[in-house]
Amino acid sequence: MPDSVDVSPAIAQSMVDAGLFAPYTPTIAGQVPAGLQDPKHNWVAAYYGIMAISTNTTIVKNAPKTFADLKKPEYKGLVALIGDPREAGAAFAGVMAASLANGGSADDIMPGVKFFADLKKSGNLGATDVTKATVLSGETPIAIDWSYNVPGLAADLKAAGLTIETNFPTDGVYGGFYAQGVVKNSPHQACSKLWLEHILSDEGALGYLAGGAMPARYAELVKAGKVTAELKKNLPPDNLIAQIKFLTPAQIAKAKDVLAANWGPMVADA
Repeated sequence: MPDSVDVSPAIAQSMVDAGLFAPYTPTIAGQVPAGLQDPKHNWVAAYYGIMAISTNTTIVKNAPKTFADLKKPEYKGLVALIGDPREAGAAFAGVMAASLANGGSADDIMPGVKFFADLKKSGNLGATDVTKATVLSGETPIAIDWSYNVPGLAADLKAAGLTIETNFPTDGVYGGFYAQGVVKNSPHQACSKLWLEHILSDEGALGYLAGGAMPARYAELVKAGKVTAELKKNLPPDNLIAQIKFLTPAQIAKAKDVLAANWGPMVADA
């Protein structure tokens, strides 16, 4: 049994409903925005990311910058989503971001489903899931993924002689977090609580920044002058960060129901 988990908001809510968390209030919880922690302290989100379009420019010279760009014929068979949005948090975020880019909202993910249905129909959406191996092999030259997943591959990409360009689509700004919490009846409760304290601390938060993720306490770190230009190099522009609004559990549940009913017939099995 794990002592702590790092899960998507949908899974976190399922765990809350099933009573699988041992509530714990971190000492620094007062500096974590309300949208990034459970009101009853079942979980807290230490970090979040924004949807980005990462392109292997060794293969694709003209990198797409927006969701609208992904419809261009030049990207036939080159676009990939990271997993199945009915199961993977990153893929869910990709569909929600596409929805926002196409007239949808936090309460309406359907335009995003239609966007990917159209991409598949046009042949632009490839069949391969995005993994480290497919990125390095060039199988997925255009990946819709969290902004923080590319910096961790920097050394491997350089060794493979590849260059990656990451763009933050201004037409579909979507930020999503992963929730961490103490697992009820797990064997090392104190260790789990200390882990939460660490990842929320300045040291833990700056570690997330170095990897390209947004720490929950980002605003506090900026105010304290601890976010250097070097640490910001992998982050979205400030104007996009300011636009991020996190979905509520109810909005996530509604979107998952829509995906469960429509993703198969419209995209996966179409």
